[in-house]
Amino acid sequence: MLWLYDARTTLGISAFDVDSFQDYLWATFGCSCRSEINAIMKTPLITPEGLEKLKAELDHLWRVERPDTTAKVAWAASLGDRSENADYHYNKKRLREIDKRILFLRKCIDDLKVVNYSPFQDGKVMFGAWIEIENAKGDKKRFRIVGSEELIGAKDYISIDSPMAQALVNKTVGEEAVVKTGAGEFVWRITKIEYQK
Repeated sequence: MLWLYDARTTLGISAFDVDSFQDYLWATFGCSCRSEINAIMKTPLITPEGLEKLKAELDHLWRVERPDTTAKVAWAASLGDRSENADYHYNKKRLREIDKRILFLRKCIDDLKVVNYSPFQDGKVMFGAWIEIENAKGDKKRFRIVGSEELIGAKDYISIDSPMAQALVNKTVGEEAVVKTGAGEFVWRITKIEYQK
């Protein structure tokens, strides 16, 4: 999925730290390895804002990065011997990554279902909601429930397929949710629900 496409760039970190990434996955999804993540990422939903970001990324890759990289490959190839030409090999590899990402984004955009705000959602936790929760210790969290393709690079988003979201869905302000994860059970009380309109 998204982290397979140059996770270091996507996360905005220069050195890939596996422990930090696994902590991120645990906090976001309640699991720590890619096979578990792929197993739970099955709800093909996206917010309108998320879809626009995917379309913007696709447009940028197709209109800016791909032509630029193609020109670099052509320039490097014109220098002669390609066997020891680092520019050629690097840019050919980058071009393959761009093409793979373009294909992935096109498929995503076609397959994902956009969930627009509806007055029916008011007062209940549903897809696209901004939620504030608090536990008995007084710890507070605020996040938005979104689709899996919107997660990377957004610390305050969680997947609709995550244990936290599943425990909160259809609940109202004041209700408690028991979140079951591999680390145990946690009780959170909903203090606020909002939607972007």
